[in-house]
Amino acid sequence: MPVVLYGCETRSLTLTDEHTLRVSENRVLRKIFGHKWDEVTGEYRRLYNKEVYDLYASQNVIRVMKSRGMRLMGHVTLMVDRRRAYRVGVGAEGKNPLGRPKSRWEEILKRNLKKWDADMG
Repeated sequence: MPVVLYGCETRSLTLTDEHTLRVSENRVLRKIFGHKWDEVTGEYRRLYNKEVYDLYASQNVIRVMKSRGMRLMGHVTLMVDRRRAYRVGVGAEGKNPLGRPKSRWEEILKRNLKKWDADMG
């Protein structure tokens, strides 16, 4: 977990990144917890995702990464306008490339916050 979470505060996750992280996390957890004896068929079988998450008490990697990003954004919003981290965080730094503008870090965090409010409420 620490290897995956290194520097995750400043990275914005795309849907492809989230899918890749979810698949790799499931693969690691299945290696750790192994197979389960199925009493009906009398054979070992792979654990279902729900069973793996019931055995694993910690939060998933994606949720931890998003919460750390929001925590860092809280620190950045308290900074003065002259600081480089603030200018990069709100998108007031650098040239504008051709084409559709990329989502800014601030916009992605706002979207995650709205999604969490919907999940919690």
